[in-house]
This record gives sequence, structure tokens and C-alpha cells, in this order.
Amino acid sequence: MKRLFFVFAFIIPLVIHAQTVKTDVLVIGNGDAAYAASFQAFKSGVKTILLTQKEQLDLNKIPENKRASLLFYQSFLKRETENVKSLETPKPKTDKKNRTKVTVIDSTLLLDVINNTPYTEIKRSGSNWEAKLTQDKSIKAKVLVLADKPEKLLAALKISTLNPASSSPLNYSENTYRTTVSEVSEGARFLSLYSLLIPNQENLLYIANDQFEIGAAAGATAAYAAFFDTKTSLSNLKRIQGELLAYKHALMPFKDVEKTDSNWLAIQKLGVTGIIKAEIKQNNAYFNPEKEVTYDEIKQPLKDYYYKAQIWFDDHQHIPINLENTIAMLCYVGNKSVEATKTELQKKWNKNYRFSSQYDLKKVLTRREFAVIINDYLKPFDVINVDKTGRVIR
Repeated sequence: MKRLFFVFAFIIPLVIHAQTVKTDVLVIGNGDAAYAASFQAFKSGVKTILLTQKEQLDLNKIPENKRASLLFYQSFLKRETENVKSLETPKPKTDKKNRTKVTVIDSTLLLDVINNTPYTEIKRSGSNWEAKLTQDKSIKAKVLVLADKPEKLLAALKISTLNPASSSPLNYSENTYRTTVSEVSEGARFLSLYSLLIPNQENLLYIANDQFEIGAAAGATAAYAAFFDTKTSLSNLKRIQGELLAYKHALMPFKDVEKTDSNWLAIQKLGVTGIIKAEIKQNNAYFNPEKEVTYDEIKQPLKDYYYKAQIWFDDHQHIPINLENTIAMLCYVGNKSVEATKTELQKKWNKNYRFSSQYDLKKVLTRREFAVIINDYLKPFDVINVDKTGRVIR
């Protein structure tokens, strides 16, 4: 079964061609952001339509400067083709009550791409959205993601301007980095969930057409609102962050920790908490995973997250953050057995964590090692929430 934050297996009847097509999420646009948003919404388990104003995606025409995205577009095109075939040859299922075969389609396969089709109007339709394709054909959706020029939308909303979601510099003097739903490729920047949401405009996300990373964040956010039949203003930050991480979308812009790193997920999670902070240098963020962790850098962040950490650090002044002291601290904070934790960590050290160093209680831990251990045993990212400003809620 797929690991999705809200997917479960369910089926829907084959929809007969109609003048109005209904979907959960409608993405409009032609650029990287539109493709990323629609693909992530689909992967997150909701019915999704991508409406473009150009011909079908052609891998041979992808520009040289976008070759890094080639694998993504290959996956996208493969899924689009599979879904078309699925719609053409739906699998019969047996109705257990009537013992008859009913033609159905697994809705998690549905990613519909409508290419080279202009739209004449976008408007609210009750709590939903409607995009008019012709006078008598339209698409209705619970959530709209616009990665296109906003003129038609502005007319519908009766407003003069609408700014796309914008990123912020990574800045540890404020806590908003904890609300990140995406790194941004240009330097040490991140996108807050609350910059993606539009005040007073429910179930509408507006993103720049060339921001691939922001597109994925918009797709997961739209999928959350559509699946739970809720408003985007009620988005659950942790659920959306967790969904994006599950699909290897980075939340923090650490330039020196690749997605192929075996500890990437743990470093991303602890990085979001700010318990270990990046070094920002020449507009890039460096986690410095092999650098030794220091007492001063972790003392206050851990105190912010855990009441019992305040007591422990007050009783243990300026000690080295070696493995033995780290075990003592996390066992005190997390109410765990010291000896059992030592035994367990020794087994995990090289096999599970894939650390290159040897298990040694007197060894001062690297930032990598500390991040992995704290993430595994205290789980600050998973169990402790933050408010809209990034303030820790205890």
C-alpha cells in the first residue's frame, strides 16, 4: 500500500462523458510548477486534472537547462499514459450483493491531463471552482491551483492584483522557517505554508509557473484540503510537511546534504525544528553534517522543546556532547532506560544509521550523528507542533 497521509483504497463508477467534469484538484498552467503541483496532488491520493494551453509534453523538447527534471517528466508522462489506458479498459469488479460485474476505476490512478485547451473564465461555484472551457463545457474542482496568468481570476474575484506565493530568506532570528513546506532552489530560502495560503480566498493557491519546488508544496496542500473536504486555511502543517518528505521533497535548503544521503530524512526533520541550525554562507545553507556538535548550539533549542531538558542542562553545565552524555540526556527527557538505549544504539550504529564511525561512548558526536539519534529517540518534528509563527507549542 502506498504511504500517503490520507490515501485509502476506494473505487468510483466510470464517469460517462458529460458537459461538466468534476475533480478534486484543478491545476492550470504550462510550466514546471503546474506539472509538479498536479503530480503531487495525484500522488497524494486525490483526483486531479492538469489543464494546459500547449501540446502534450514532449521529452525531446525539454530545454537543456531543465535536464535535471528529466526523470520527473518521464515519470509524469508514464503515469499520464497509464491513466489513459486505464480509462479506456477499466477492470471489472464483482458486486457481491447482486453477483454482477460492475465496471469501475481505482480513483488513485486518475491523473487527467487536458492539453492545448484554453479556458474562457474562472469563477466560484458555491464552495468550489469552475473553469469554463466553452459555453457548455466546464471543469468543477474543490481546489484550484493557478500557475498561469491571473487576469481571468482577478476579474472573477473582483480584485486588481494577486501576488504568487513567495519565499523567504532562511533567518534564525525568527521561527517561521519551522512552517516551511518547501526549499527554494535559489540559495538559502524556504516557502512557509502560510505564505502559500491566500488570506480570505479559500481553496485557491496561486504560484509562479517556474517554481518546481513550490509546485509540489501547492499540490500536497491542495490535496489535503480536497481529501478532507476542508478549507486551505485549516491546513495541517505537520501532515503536509510529512507528506512532502515522504516523496523526497526537501523542506530545508541544505546544500551539503543530498537526497541520496542515508540520513537525509532525519537531517531534514531536525533541521526544520532548528535544534541544529545551518550555517548560512554566501547565500547558501550548510548543515555541516560531519562537524562536531557543541553544547552551546543545542542547549537552548532543546530547552525550548522539552521542559525536562531545562532541568538536565541546568544540572550539566558545559559538558562535551559525546555519545554517553547524549544518551543520558535523551533518556532523562524521554523517560528511557540508559542501559537499554546503549545496547540498542550499538546495534543500530552502523547497520541502521549507516554511520562510518565506530560506536564509542566517549566520542563527541557529529551534527549528523546527533541529528539522527535525537530524531529517532525524541522525535521532536513528529510529536511537537508549532503555531503559525513557528513558536513551539508544548
